[in-house]
Amino acid sequence: MTPSAAARRELPAFGDRLIGPDDAAYHDARKIYNAMIDRHPGLIARCAGPEEVAQAIAFARAHELPLAVRGGGHNGGGLGTCDDGVVIDLSLLRDVTVDPQARTVRVGGGATWGEVDRATGEHGLATPSGIISTTGVGGLTLGGGLGHLTRKHGLSIDNLLSADVVLANGERVRASAEEHPDLFWALRGGGGNFGVVTSFEFRLHEVGTVVAGPTLWPVELGAEVMAAYCDFIPGAPRELNGFFAYLSVPPGPPFPEELHLRKTCGIVWCYSGAEEDAAGAMAPLLEALPEPLLHGPGPMPHAMLQGAFDGVYPPGQQWYWRADFVNEVPDAALEAHQRFGAAMPTWQSSMHLYPIDGAAHDVGPEDTAWSYRDANFASVFVGVDADPANAGLIRDWTIDYFEALHPYSAGGAYVNMMMDEGQERVRASYRGNYDRLARIKATYDPENAFRINQNIRPA
Repeated sequence: MTPSAAARRELPAFGDRLIGPDDAAYHDARKIYNAMIDRHPGLIARCAGPEEVAQAIAFARAHELPLAVRGGGHNGGGLGTCDDGVVIDLSLLRDVTVDPQARTVRVGGGATWGEVDRATGEHGLATPSGIISTTGVGGLTLGGGLGHLTRKHGLSIDNLLSADVVLANGERVRASAEEHPDLFWALRGGGGNFGVVTSFEFRLHEVGTVVAGPTLWPVELGAEVMAAYCDFIPGAPRELNGFFAYLSVPPGPPFPEELHLRKTCGIVWCYSGAEEDAAGAMAPLLEALPEPLLHGPGPMPHAMLQGAFDGVYPPGQQWYWRADFVNEVPDAALEAHQRFGAAMPTWQSSMHLYPIDGAAHDVGPEDTAWSYRDANFASVFVGVDADPANAGLIRDWTIDYFEALHPYSAGGAYVNMMMDEGQERVRASYRGNYDRLARIKATYDPENAFRINQNIRPA
């Protein structure tokens, strides 16, 4: 009996929210953000609440089927899906409830950051999230949560107050500093290893209008701009966030037509302080560099910034990722960046260098599962294109770029920006926290039911 047939017999209350390979909805239901990942689950279970999540977990375990959990479906390595097994689809769990007086927001495990940003933005509030609004709250948060507000307000996990979790045995618990504190510690950076989070509660901050946008220079100036940026950003006010990028100019508004598809380097800024102070905060870097091709920062709602890349990176593109944590960028690394950055194989391919100092450094390396609190940057290399025929091209460029720069890295990487790269890379990304994570994994998921992820094996 197929998984979908067995599920219809054993889980009748799900109705048409159980989707198998013979269903008309299956092809669309199995799609994820990265079209390079083409997997065929035996069953997709769209769960309407924690009790159904528990039932789907029990079904998968009883039938000894692989089990994947999908929130927004953005995971680069396709770790929200699987072949032949069960996908727990959380897309129906999208409630977003803002308490403006308490400055908190409770978010369903299947919500996207765009939904959160719009709801909190109505009150002039926000919590640190990512840089693409279609990203799922669950995956981004559990891996750490790096984005435009990191230097001022920390990672997403630094603002997580509690999480409602369905464990491998079906038990439902709330994890916080007071309840299941070991689980709460592990969830803050340890990924989907410990259970299915059906609801998150975050702290909010006053973030209304930000001054944001790109400053772009010719790609030939990449090494000079990156060097100046790396010297500048650690001493900049925390209100000023900005990541360095090699990128091609998108072929559409608001960019001038004469720049469309031109390879460039630049900074994507987000200033979350008083609008009149933004120019002064950016000035020392701009004055140290040649005149840019474009200086585009301007006032906009935070939610608008969060959606700025959505049109550049719609679902269904081919993606290949590599990443590293970085402490410093010596001259030899600058030269390698320049060589590969100038050779981006497609217009959507890119390299980003995100700052993770400021408020992210206020938390100790053992205070959460995210151990790289001493790293200054997170680098990510992404080959992207719509055409499957270019999959090899973008993969090769990404891997070659990564391998050229990895000797200058801090060792591990931000797990949300990794493909399925093996156990050694997972261990390197948690360093001294791995053994504690493995012990907590043995408590909450001793049989490693939740293993389709950047897997932490039970001690």
